[in-house]
Amino acid sequence: MLKQIRVHGRGGQGAVTSCELLAIAAFKDGKYSQSFPFFGVARRGAPVMAFTRIDDKFIRLREQVTKPDYVMVLDPTLIDVIDVHEGITDTGIIIVNTSKSPSELNIKTKAKVVTVDITKISLEIIGAPFVNTPMLGAFAKVIGEVSLKSIILAIEEKMPEKIAKKNIDAVKKVFEVTKL
Repeated sequence: MLKQIRVHGRGGQGAVTSCELLAIAAFKDGKYSQSFPFFGVARRGAPVMAFTRIDDKFIRLREQVTKPDYVMVLDPTLIDVIDVHEGITDTGIIIVNTSKSPSELNIKTKAKVVTVDITKISLEIIGAPFVNTPMLGAFAKVIGEVSLKSIILAIEEKMPEKIAKKNIDAVKKVFEVTKL
């Protein structure tokens, strides 16, 4: 069954990279996938979106994701700037990188909201606030559309070894601490 994912971030945070890695991981799990960005007049720090689709059969759609099943929010300040839950299905799930609880975010939606402090983990393990790749650990834990093993394989394939190791360690830690 087709699953659509939208990632909200700011220019330079790696939303596009996280979607690409997610699509590669899905492919490694034997599924069809596609990922693509939406920039508009993007610049570093401006709100950006990227998308991934995952299905058990060939994907023919080629437009933006307007009714996502899942949303990942890399930067919690975007919640005050844009409607990150726009179009999400009532049974959808939103994962937000924040130290706040879901109720503190005050997102008006029927979708489930999950929070995890990915920035803290990234600072500890990677040494910088790179949250795009570690967010995939939360996605694997909460959503289960892709396996943690395939996410790790995708990272190893796309990143230099030294960078990959820290990102994999951060993904594993986020997977471990994320609560359903």
